[in-house]
Amino acid sequence: MSSPDVPTRGPARPGPYIVAGILLAIAILVPLLVPVYSIDQPRLAGMPFFYWYQMLWVPITAGMVGVSYWLVTKEDRRRREAARGARTEEQEQ
Repeated sequence: MSSPDVPTRGPARPGPYIVAGILLAIAILVPLLVPVYSIDQPRLAGMPFFYWYQMLWVPITAGMVGVSYWLVTKEDRRRREAARGARTEEQEQ
């Protein structure tokens, strides 16, 4: 059982969180820019651009969310291992 003063995670590196935030912001904000893709042409299999462009963003967004999740969980795992390593070093002394 860990006491409140024992950290469970090491120091965070901001890089993975910044990249994850940028990817999520792109996935949220780009589809909200409706005037950019509110056009009929070009058509794909008879479907207006407006519709197929939105459908194109579904797998793109899924990929961005997946990469963001991977970055954050990888960083969290690194931080937990760093804290675990620091605790074992303290216990050996």
